[in-house]
Amino acid sequence: MNLKNKKILLIVGGGISAYKSLDLIRLLQRKSCSIKVILTKTGKKFVTSLSISSLSKSRVFEDTFGEKNNGKMDHIALSRWADAILVLPSTANFISKLSRGSADDLATTVILASDKETFLVPAMNVRMWEHKATQKNLNTLFNYGYKFIGPQDGEMACGEYGKGKMSSPRQIISYLENFFKQKDYFKKKNIRATVTTGPTREYIDPVRYISNESSGKQGYEIALELSRLGVKTTLISGPTNINYSNEIKVKKIVSGKQMFNEIKKTLPTDIAVCTAAVSDFKPLMKNKQKLKKKVNLDKIQLEQNPDILEFLGKNNRNKPKLLVGFSAETENIIKNSIEKMHEKHCDIIVANDVSSKETGFNVDFNEVTIIENNGEIQKIKKSSKKFIAAIIAKKIINSFLDIKKRLN
Repeated sequence: MNLKNKKILLIVGGGISAYKSLDLIRLLQRKSCSIKVILTKTGKKFVTSLSISSLSKSRVFEDTFGEKNNGKMDHIALSRWADAILVLPSTANFISKLSRGSADDLATTVILASDKETFLVPAMNVRMWEHKATQKNLNTLFNYGYKFIGPQDGEMACGEYGKGKMSSPRQIISYLENFFKQKDYFKKKNIRATVTTGPTREYIDPVRYISNESSGKQGYEIALELSRLGVKTTLISGPTNINYSNEIKVKKIVSGKQMFNEIKKTLPTDIAVCTAAVSDFKPLMKNKQKLKKKVNLDKIQLEQNPDILEFLGKNNRNKPKLLVGFSAETENIIKNSIEKMHEKHCDIIVANDVSSKETGFNVDFNEVTIIENNGEIQKIKKSSKKFIAAIIAKKIINSFLDIKKRLN
């Protein structure tokens, strides 16, 4: 039972489909889940606290600062308690509030205070669902990393037909089971991943170095997403300004050689994702004192850094079961990336156009093409690096499971 002992925080929103929350609570209990429920102000128009508490056998949470709080900060306590947050129904209004980052009630405050997976179950009229404002808000929430269950095509309470019908309780249960089944599999099997990110610094003297504009954000988001999917993840990061989460193990390095040495320490690993922009060249020697302007530049000799991706791809003893490379290009993006994939023996290469100032290095957005060695190509238009990380992580998980099936 993939939901056994899972702690589900259910937020009941204000829509006619709210009555289905009662059936969902019954099903979750049959799956041996622990359930706590937040009933929104508008949700109370459709279901009662008494009916929910009777079914869930637990207190129903309604107000951010209620009399029953006993000094506790419910929005913090609930967000830390849950394994997952489920919002049902997620109305157009609730989606709009979340997209703006509102925290004007207990439900939205809990979600903003949480670092757990939040599943939104939309339900609204087809015209509301298709409205440009709603679609814009949905894209924003996708970029924030929210997951959506539905909606479905069907007949609605208003009598119209189309997309906007809420997923059934059984469909929701099935989605949650699949999510936790995959997550528990990776935890149980102790599947490990190593992700590299950021730039390296190759010092010429105590104050000057060779580097690049990589912020490390894309690799960091991929590492976070893999960790949330149950993979034991180590992030090897060059110098960045990222405030790293405690969810993942982080090894901080400066030079390409240090990153190479840290990579070797993690072997054998199941998955390796090389997003780091390692400097191709480094000074043959680092001067102990700052070089003066009059120095003969010909005296600054360079040598190549170790090629980490190539080392992993050609390492017959300890090659990762799945190897993912990144290809930062300014021209002939796909052609150059495919060549790199074959040369380095990658299973997947992520082509990254770094010629634009709006995407790529040192910004919050990216535009990439995921290329697999079986010929499949998936282009992702300009999106937040968090959203792109979720797609890449899902691709990594599915590809890894396919490899395991073939090996078995």
